[in-house]
Formats: sequence, C-alpha cells, structure tokens
Amino acid sequence: MTATPTPRVTIKDVAARAGVSKGAVSLAFNHKPGLSEATRDRIFLAARELGWSPSLTARTLAGSRVDVVGLAVCRPARVLGLEPWYMEFVSGVESVLAAHSSSLLLRLVRNMDEEVGVQEAWWRGRQIGGSILVDFRADDPRAAMTERLGMPVVAVGHPSLTGGLTSVWTDDATAVTEAVRYLAALGHRRIARVGGAADLGHTAIRTAAFDEAAGALALAGAWQVATDFSGDAGARATRSLLTAAPADRPTAIVYDNDIMAVAGLSVAAEMGLRVPEDVSLLAWDDSQLCRLTHPTLSAMSHDVHGFGAEVARTLFSVITGGAEAAGSHPVPTPVLTPRGSTAPPKV
Repeated sequence: MTATPTPRVTIKDVAARAGVSKGAVSLAFNHKPGLSEATRDRIFLAARELGWSPSLTARTLAGSRVDVVGLAVCRPARVLGLEPWYMEFVSGVESVLAAHSSSLLLRLVRNMDEEVGVQEAWWRGRQIGGSILVDFRADDPRAAMTERLGMPVVAVGHPSLTGGLTSVWTDDATAVTEAVRYLAALGHRRIARVGGAADLGHTAIRTAAFDEAAGALALAGAWQVATDFSGDAGARATRSLLTAAPADRPTAIVYDNDIMAVAGLSVAAEMGLRVPEDVSLLAWDDSQLCRLTHPTLSAMSHDVHGFGAEVARTLFSVITGGAEAAGSHPVPTPVLTPRGSTAPPKV
C-alpha cells in the first residue's frame, strides 16, 4: 500500500494556528514593525510546532537577508577558539536567533580595515539583515560606516566608545573598582593587573579604573601589563611580575580573562609559590575553568550567555523599530565571586 503523502505546511497554516493573517506572519519573519512582541512570539511558536520556515529564496528576493545576522571578530582563531567568553556570548546570541529562525554569519578578520570591508560587502550584497559589532577602539571607523550604509547594528561596548550607535555594555569600571577594593580589604597593598590588548576600548576603561582605585586606596604598589588575552601571554606577564624580590612583587593579581588566570596559577606553582598564601589570583570572567582549578579561582562573574542574548534581542529591535526604539542600555554589572584563590596576604 502506498503511504499517503504528508501535506506540505504553508504560511496559511501558520497564520491559522497563530490566529493572525498571512501578512502578519510575513511581517514577523521579515522582522518588520507593526506587530506586538506577544504576537510575534505566538507566530514563531506556531511555526515551530508545525515545522514551518519561510522560503529563503523568497525572503532574499524581498530585500536583505533578514534571516542572517553578521558578527566579525578581530582575534586570532587560536585565541578565539580557547576563549570561553566568546563561546558563551555566541551561544547566547544563537539562542535568540534560533527563536527567530535566523542564523549567525561569523567571520574572523585580521584588522579593522578588513572588518569594514567585510561588513560593507555583507550589507551591499544583501547577505545580512544587521550586524553585531564588538571590540571597539578609540576613533573606531565602524560608526561612520554604519551611518553611511544605513545598516542596522548593535555595538557591544560603552557608549563613550561607540559613536552614538545603539549599544549594550557591562560597567567595566565599577567591576574593576570592586575587584581592587576587595583585594585591598583582604589586606593586599601591592596589587597587579594583567590586562588585555591595549588598543581595545574596554581595556582602556579598565586600565583607568584600576589606576583610579589604586590611587584612592593609596596602595604601596600597583602594576599593569597589557597582553593579547592568550594563556601564553598571561603566563609571561605573571612570570615577569613574580620574579621580583618578595618585598617588591605583588601579593595579588587581577586578570582580564579566565584563560590568563589559569595560566597564572600554573606559573605560581612553577615558581614554588602557593596560592593564595603567597599570591592571590582573581579572574575577570568566571567560567567552568575557574571552578575546575586547584584552588578554585575567585572571579568577577556575570551572565555572558544572557549578555549575548540581550545583544541579539536588541539587534532585532533595531531592525524592526529603528535605533530609537531599541535604546542603548547596560546589562548587570559583573559581581565578585570569592573562591579559594584569594585570601589575606602573609604577614
């Protein structure tokens, strides 16, 4: 007996399930204004339940590929692949894109000029409906580029860096200040920071906040070393800080990511120093890595997955309602999570 073919689900079926018109379904999947968020969610739910997705060809012919969001990252592939922060961030972005039946177009670039070219090619070629911009620098050219192209974007960075673009950011200055004050409250008077790339805007914000906090607390010593965020660079920076005479080296070190903090822990062991008895270590980003070391690493914790999701939601708001409708806003500030790698210094 020949099986009866399963009827093909159409946009009309999705509209009927959601209790809306076919036009409303089209508006929802093309991320156009005119629908409430509740109606959009009801339409997406109906589509998932019926296993329906719009024709990519039809959507491309209608205009830009609103089913694709761009993300270009100027980091070496070997560093990015080991960076838990970016993996969590992209996971959060993807969680929202999946709910909108959209995809992420990820590209690694070598420099800012290459990224500007890539973003422009994506937009002019109608490959994306909008883009997420990360790792802002001073005098960043991407704000002028997006204004010239009229491309919907969300900038991941403090508004002081993003040239008037719709921005979502963490309050890095407050978090750095909390970290330094915590270590000082434990009794540390010589504190160092192993930071990220010096040309990144958020690195500059953290650097200024560290200097200000150290000055306010009148620390006996405060050091800052710039790196490329890699474990190797974090290890070299730690080694350079800890090879000084005991009276001249830091008794606590703050790292700008978890990879470098783990590397610092290994260097301390290599040099015969105990953590936290001889030196306390504090990671900027909390991750599973921080909970697997011995001792476990104290960290500045925040919901990176949720951060990525909020950035993606904001981008869809920009696409459907414009930058004014979306609005720039911070996500919750990282908070201190003390663990086994921090303690009062030896007397």
